[in-house]
Amino acid sequence: MVSENMQAALNKQMNAELYSAYLYLAMAAYYEDSDLPGFANWMIAQAQEEMSHAMKFYDYLVQRGSRVMLDAIEKPQSQWKSALAVSEHVLEHEKLVTSMINNLVDIAVEEKDHATNNFLQYFVAEQVEEEESAGGVLQKVKLANNSPTGLLLVDSELGKRVFTPSTPEE
Repeated sequence: MVSENMQAALNKQMNAELYSAYLYLAMAAYYEDSDLPGFANWMIAQAQEEMSHAMKFYDYLVQRGSRVMLDAIEKPQSQWKSALAVSEHVLEHEKLVTSMINNLVDIAVEEKDHATNNFLQYFVAEQVEEEESAGGVLQKVKLANNSPTGLLLVDSELGKRVFTPSTPEE
């Protein structure tokens, strides 16, 4: 069993991952309304990935004999000015999640909770990938520079993404 402090922090992160999924679904809906189905596909895959992250926290809490506590999920933003604004928001949000994961690691280290620290290392590595991916999409949107042709090319590329759940070893 993890400490009460660690349990509360892990539950908070699980709920933050659920919010991330909700936010990314709102972004997908925005893109659907903007006739950018490839961007919407990318955001749906992102939402699925965030749900899988939430479930990793859920499963870990259960495995450690801790209590899972679900909170209300805040209503996400649903309108943006442009694909560029959404892409900037995604990168900003991923940086926030990175800081939250880093804070969890700090707690695990402080409490000498080696098992939880080990569990969290997956998320440390995952956030490097998440920021790189979000930054790459943002860069492509910036390069498109509001060109309809450029946005459609990026949309076509993002439409090819398929969510693949991680294996238990990951």
